[in-house]
Amino acid sequence: MIRRLQFLIVAVVLLIAAFSTGLQFLFYVVYLGLLGIGGSYVLTRFGLADLEAGYRVDHRQGHVGDDLRTTYSISNASGLPKPWLEVYNPTDLPVPLPGRALGLRSWAQRSWVAIVPLTRRGTFCIEPMIVRTGDPFGFFEAAATVGRPTIVTVFPRVLPLPRWRLPNAYLEGTHSAPERTLQTTPLATTVRPYVPGDSFNRIHWRSTARLGEIQVKEFDLEQTADLWLFVDLESSVQSGDGDVSTVEESMRVAASIAHDAILENRAVGMTTSGHRLVSIPADRGPRQRQKIMALLAAVEGDGQTPLAEVLLAGLPQLRRGMTAVVVTPSRDRQWVRALTSLRARGVAAAVVTLDAASYAAAGKSRWSGAANPELAGQEQRALHFALAEYEVRSYEVHAGDNLGAVLA
Repeated sequence: MIRRLQFLIVAVVLLIAAFSTGLQFLFYVVYLGLLGIGGSYVLTRFGLADLEAGYRVDHRQGHVGDDLRTTYSISNASGLPKPWLEVYNPTDLPVPLPGRALGLRSWAQRSWVAIVPLTRRGTFCIEPMIVRTGDPFGFFEAAATVGRPTIVTVFPRVLPLPRWRLPNAYLEGTHSAPERTLQTTPLATTVRPYVPGDSFNRIHWRSTARLGEIQVKEFDLEQTADLWLFVDLESSVQSGDGDVSTVEESMRVAASIAHDAILENRAVGMTTSGHRLVSIPADRGPRQRQKIMALLAAVEGDGQTPLAEVLLAGLPQLRRGMTAVVVTPSRDRQWVRALTSLRARGVAAAVVTLDAASYAAAGKSRWSGAANPELAGQEQRALHFALAEYEVRSYEVHAGDNLGAVLA
């Protein structure tokens, strides 16, 4: 806009000077300016004519750490070349999609792929593709939008937990039985020599190659127990910044445990205490996994409800044979008492605590316990002693820990 105003002022001055002085040179300059402006307008006016463009996002859902691939295509269906085009998608993704400036010959076509990493969980919008052109002097500009907005949901990162096992609920049949089963189960415990009648899909080929005779796998029988996750998102107990924070670590822990349990065909329920208390009833299958991941992608550490109240409100939903897993950075021992009644009801419990001090130090952020770190350490140790007193299995996660190794 400023450039146009400057050019308009120069044009008016030249025009007045040309008619006032009658100098032929000034008239040449005026005619040349009119020709340049007219040509720039025509070039811009027809710069987007007969263009066909589009884009396609390969998937609208993914996990932190995945790559988002977007395929672009643009073709010129005109006999006139398009010397300058700019193609891009406005988006609120943490890593924006790269735009591209290009030129198209007559009847030419271009396509390319833009790959960006998904670095933060949440729901993001990719706006319609914008194709823009203009003249070399920047006097005129034309733009067109193509397609519709695309919503991309980024779930928390799911980490492998090869040695994670839920604690056995206090109910007969919810843990491995000593007798063998004729059915194939996830619990392959040992191998033995092949006998006539064994199914070929039970052959353990590595042991067969090592021992020189056919070995088959034997399985234990297990009745899968349900799982209920409580994720503490009270704002006053959170620490860290960005990806190195107790909030993001809680999301990774909850997502990994839920993913592992659903793969074992367990029914999984969840309660989160973010801005509002949200509960997902226990269910199994891919649809339940989708619900849980969508919830974990949306919640933030802005809750106001203490964990003790969350547990008191949610524990009545637990039935006999379930296992409750609590994920929290809280050092308050008041909520431990809420778990003491579970054993008598046949409900097992496990607690994953996050060391808020380590996340505050790694993220270089403010933390409520930074004023007295020694007291914070004492409270953390006292919490684990209280959990051990009530025979509740606990795990402590520090910033930078290998989650699969800690939850082993």
